[in-house]
Amino acid sequence: MTRSNRIRRMIASDAAGAIALVMATAVALLWANLAPAGYDAFWHTPVSIAVGDARLELSLLHWINDGVMTIFFFLVSLEVKKEFVLGELHDWRHASVSVLMAAFGMLVPALLFVLITWNSPYAAAWGVVISTDTAFVLGLLAVFGRLVPPQLRVLLLALAVVDDIGAILVIAFVYTDAVDLGWVAAALCVTAVVYAAQRMRVWRGTVYVGLGILLWVAVVSSGIHASIAGVVLALLLPVFPPHREHVGRTEDLAQGFRRSPTAAKGKAAAEGILSSISVNDRLQLQLARTVTYVVVPLFALANAGVRITPESLAHAFGSVLAWGIVVSLVGGKLIGILVAPRVARLLRVGAVPPGLKGRHLLSAALLSGIGFTISLLIVNLAIDDPVAQADARIGVLTGSILAAVLGAVALGLTTRFDAAHRPERTELTRPVDPDRDHVLGSPDAPLVLVEYGTFGEYDDLAAEDVVANVRERFGDDLAFVFRYLAPGSDFAPERTPEALEAASAQDPALFWAMRTELNRLSERGPLDDQQVLQAAAAVGASLPRLEEDLRRSTFHNRVDEDFQDADAMGLTTAPTFFVNGVAYAGPLQAGALIAALSAVRPVPDREAS
Repeated sequence: MTRSNRIRRMIASDAAGAIALVMATAVALLWANLAPAGYDAFWHTPVSIAVGDARLELSLLHWINDGVMTIFFFLVSLEVKKEFVLGELHDWRHASVSVLMAAFGMLVPALLFVLITWNSPYAAAWGVVISTDTAFVLGLLAVFGRLVPPQLRVLLLALAVVDDIGAILVIAFVYTDAVDLGWVAAALCVTAVVYAAQRMRVWRGTVYVGLGILLWVAVVSSGIHASIAGVVLALLLPVFPPHREHVGRTEDLAQGFRRSPTAAKGKAAAEGILSSISVNDRLQLQLARTVTYVVVPLFALANAGVRITPESLAHAFGSVLAWGIVVSLVGGKLIGILVAPRVARLLRVGAVPPGLKGRHLLSAALLSGIGFTISLLIVNLAIDDPVAQADARIGVLTGSILAAVLGAVALGLTTRFDAAHRPERTELTRPVDPDRDHVLGSPDAPLVLVEYGTFGEYDDLAAEDVVANVRERFGDDLAFVFRYLAPGSDFAPERTPEALEAASAQDPALFWAMRTELNRLSERGPLDDQQVLQAAAAVGASLPRLEEDLRRSTFHNRVDEDFQDADAMGLTTAPTFFVNGVAYAGPLQAGALIAALSAVRPVPDREAS
């Protein structure tokens, strides 16, 4: 599946999840207002589980908030661990701005809430305003589709991931009352068993699910909020990219089953495939739809039901609690997130991705004020008075709706501005950086030719010859830069760019040598994984080191930066050239490209004279 298809599927899923959440919230509000007694009675129905003399009884509401929502926190924590081990947060250079934006986006609203509610009994409920509802935010981004710069979506996603970590820690350590040390010890024992299981490379998900249930029972009984059970379990589960040797073994097992389709060989093949994929990845895949379409909407159905009457609205908007929530969600998030990039620049710990301007960050800051799911959960934990809880829920709903409307308007105006002010000729989003880019020639050359290309496709070999002729023509006056365009076909393995980056990390000269070798091999037909490794070996790269980098996705972020830049510029055709930062629209011919370069040359063409 190509990257563009994955993006479309992800956008569709985000939008559907947000719609499900909105529908559940609407049903809860209707139910609570049309039959308030029935709504309260239903969710406070006691439900018990008994095994012998042991008995655990909770209301239906608590089963959802302390039980079902543990699955939500478990999935979030699985995503968090993968992002830090293999994803966007793996490289601190990429993660630093998102981490600071999330930190300031929690700290500033919390401080603002405390200041507003200082003389009230509810200042301790500051946790209500620290969270951003990822489902709603991504759902709104999905409405605008590809009009939203991909860098903005990645930034918001990373921000939300870090935000979730902070909210989970606050729930676990701030909103926990009495603690039973005996059950805490039991939870620690189960945690030790989970740790031992993953160290022993136990791959069966059922083992971890069983241990997770035991951990949940121990945590609930200890008095600590049950969300911590999901967090601890998820952070202990192993995550790794599939190892090539394991994948090769599964191919052998599958071939064995094909030759002799017996139950034993079928089981061996299935187990081989499952064991080659990390438990983290498998559980994310299994739980994603359940959490999106069942867990989160069910939580909203049980918690978003608040009576909306003239009296309740008057009471809520006459209370400092509701106004503290509204102002902190909308204003606090806005201030915190907009200040963070400036702090990052001052501390020199990172920068906003190229292509994102102040208007994009303003839209992100406003959207981040949608604090719904976790905010409603913390209302139940931080506030005991039912009237104050109603005020707080109205505040959360009002603040979230206001943030959503303002964010959607800002994003709409931003996308319209981007479209209206898009230059007639596409310009490079990311300037050439000798410390980052692959450059042939002097970076200070008066002429710079940038190619966004792929491998093995129809025009790639022709582009190689064209660039060679152009470089010969201009010599030291030209710097040639190669960047990656996401493959739109199956002419080369998807991770070919990462293999090139891994080779370049061993020796920068290997990048160009391996690129030439890949182009030579592609003359015979589409490239495969074996040929990519063959090209690396042919130019002298260390295969064990290269394969380990591929397995750990060491250079995924570096490659994805180029993909995002290409997406932001709307590049779809390989190769696409840029002449001194401006897109070249002429034919793929050496003479035409030489003419385009000569036209922008800052000094007279010596050879022409």
